[in-house]
Amino acid sequence: MKSVITIFLIIFIQFNCLAQKELLQSGPMLGYSEMLEVALWVQTVDVANVKIAYWHMDSINNKQTTNTVETKKEEAYTALLIADKLEPGNKYEYELIINNEIIDLPYPTTFQTQQLWKWRNDPPNFSFVMGSGTYINEEKYDRPGKGYGDGYQIFNSMAKLTPDFMIWLGDNIYLREPDWNSKTGIFHRYTHTRSLPEMQAFLASTHNYAILDDHDFGPNDSDRGFWNKNETLDAFELFWANPSIGVGSIDAAITSFQWGDADFFLLDNRSFRSPNKRKTGQRTQLGEDQLQWLFDNLASSYGTFKFVVLGGQFLSTSPTYESYSNYGFEKERQQIIDFIYEEEIKNVVFLTGDVHFSEIAVLREDGKPTIWDITSSPLNSGVNTYALEKDNKLRISESVIMERNFTEIQLTGTVKERKMNINYYDSNGDKIWSYEIEIE
Repeated sequence: MKSVITIFLIIFIQFNCLAQKELLQSGPMLGYSEMLEVALWVQTVDVANVKIAYWHMDSINNKQTTNTVETKKEEAYTALLIADKLEPGNKYEYELIINNEIIDLPYPTTFQTQQLWKWRNDPPNFSFVMGSGTYINEEKYDRPGKGYGDGYQIFNSMAKLTPDFMIWLGDNIYLREPDWNSKTGIFHRYTHTRSLPEMQAFLASTHNYAILDDHDFGPNDSDRGFWNKNETLDAFELFWANPSIGVGSIDAAITSFQWGDADFFLLDNRSFRSPNKRKTGQRTQLGEDQLQWLFDNLASSYGTFKFVVLGGQFLSTSPTYESYSNYGFEKERQQIIDFIYEEEIKNVVFLTGDVHFSEIAVLREDGKPTIWDITSSPLNSGVNTYALEKDNKLRISESVIMERNFTEIQLTGTVKERKMNINYYDSNGDKIWSYEIEIE
């Protein structure tokens, strides 16, 4: 009789564990990392209680837990979980718990805290990957014909490099016609994209930061006039685990973070953007408040490199697509350049996407700081085959890449001899091209 009961209990436990695993929609995903705190994210299929248990990699018997969140339909069943019993410069393992059952995942689940290095050591060497344009096909809602997305293995290729973090450069989803006018549609698109099987292992072990661009914000080339932008901004907040959504009184998808000796300023080029076709009024992509916030932070930054993360190209002189050299935004572009020159801010690097090809542009003027623009696009959406029709006079000619790709950036060296290595890879993880930048 006891053996029958034991077998019954084993079957019940196994069935219950399987039932809880089936509640997992996507994730877990690592969000921001600080010295004493790390954010994690998960999405369930239905209402569920979720939390994360975590432990130092050398101390499995000393488990801690995050807050417990009951997921809700009105929040797309997403949960933001905070690990706050951490120490700087450590690596941790973790496990996902749904309705008090541990979920067995077929890939490593680890996160890290940033190092406390100032006044103690040279800055840590670190690497990150980046890219824009993530299109996951869904035939019944896509345009007729060949699917716009392909090469989903690119997310596995990024994971193999084991970067410290990823910067999603916008167009991280592609809202379609059925999506952008309703909360239901927006949640559906985010959920469909985030649930891609090839993405899960990468999300679970790489910290993620994101900006948005037009396809996350609304229709193609959308701007501040888009009527449903409140819903798309709310969804962006629910599905990403950035350090903040907005700063101070600026209500937009902007934030900032530090990693090692680098400062990152993540901008929103949609919430305040003037319509491309409007002929009157002041032309702006960022809006005055966001622009002054950027200026203040660039001027006060102690970062060796100052990375400005923006959806569309900044330096390109080609008057095509939605770069700063098109649709009358040249004045604001020059205003930003003049500020960098007047304040003598060195090592400013723009990280941009949008255009469905990759390249590096550089602005050099005698006696003034050099400004860089590293474009990385597309990850797995369609490739732009018309990139060279109008010349970008500031591009490094050999840097143009017209295939699906992602970028790895490595910061290495002592504090006085810091350098940045830029590596472009194709979907299969084969290196395409490399370039090196040294600090000024």
